[in-house]
Amino acid sequence: MLKKLKDKLRNYFVAGLLTILPLSVTAYVVITFLKVMDRILNYLPPKLRPQTYIPIHFPGLGLILTLLIVLVTGILVKNYVGGKLLTWGEYFVYKTPLIRTIYASIKQLLQAIVMQDNQSFKRVVVIEYPRKGIYSMAFVTGLPSGDIQEELHREGMINVFVPTTPNPTSGFYLMVPEDESYPLNISVEDAFKLIISGGIVSPETALKEKDLSENIPFEDQEREKTRFKGDKNFVVEERRK
Repeated sequence: MLKKLKDKLRNYFVAGLLTILPLSVTAYVVITFLKVMDRILNYLPPKLRPQTYIPIHFPGLGLILTLLIVLVTGILVKNYVGGKLLTWGEYFVYKTPLIRTIYASIKQLLQAIVMQDNQSFKRVVVIEYPRKGIYSMAFVTGLPSGDIQEELHREGMINVFVPTTPNPTSGFYLMVPEDESYPLNISVEDAFKLIISGGIVSPETALKEKDLSENIPFEDQEREKTRFKGDKNFVVEERRK
């Protein structure tokens, strides 16, 4: 009797914890973010600050101001004059040794993630990394130049980005043979959730069945296909030596 009561209390406590904790952490992160964004208003001249004319403090004004600045900047760089100014500005930036490296890296990373018409970060694969028998999730970012493939004496190479957990903005750039990568049937967003959570938030996914025959020896194909159909959480199985 006491054991049942103890189990029920524990289940209730866990259920309450799983409900309150995510909400509390989310509220804390949102409030902290709004406070940080509101500090941007302190950099404006006193005559341009909203609190000069509005006696009541409204949280989120800094965020609204930031979004407006980003929107106006986007409108300016999309027209002819703004585009020319941006080109001239980037010309001087790329002439500065240290700044050009930082600027170019950040810009290319943001373009790969944000731009919807860009093919970078649109394919999710699994590769054997950092050693044989251990697998890592990666994003295909493009193809190596022809000179690199000639030097490696290997065709069919792809560029991949292997992100780290829980910060996927850092990671490793690798060049791997495409036939040694395993395409996944998940979106980039689901892959980021899986990486950030350290595998806790795991979408029901599997390798594309059509790709099994391309990466696994013939004698293992039927065994792998059978497991593929029966196990929704199956991602990849080490190929038989």
